[in-house]
Amino acid sequence: MSSTRLIKLLEFLESDPNDPFILYALATEYNAQNDKEKAYSFYLQLTDKHPDYVGTYYHLGKLLEKDDQKDKAIAIYQKGMQVARNKRDMHAFSELQGAYNTAAGLDYEDD
Repeated sequence: MSSTRLIKLLEFLESDPNDPFILYALATEYNAQNDKEKAYSFYLQLTDKHPDYVGTYYHLGKLLEKDDQKDKAIAIYQKGMQVARNKRDMHAFSELQGAYNTAAGLDYEDD
């Protein structure tokens, strides 16, 4: 099933190579298939060509964390929070802030 989805996404990419949703969907699909190299490639294309595509930052940060690159993940979360704030997307900001706090060891629990 996922290979069919991947083939379809690649066809969409061919017809519209600059669509950020297609790039995001490909990054997510490759990530789900544990093809980190291709996932990174598409996530980084998004941060380079479509820096306002706020959904990228959370998933790229999580991938970096999974790869034991916590400092890079923290920087990505910070950038994402800035983008989310600028877009007034408080839901995305909150998710990114939670991921940032956890990665930075600032996850506080009430006693």
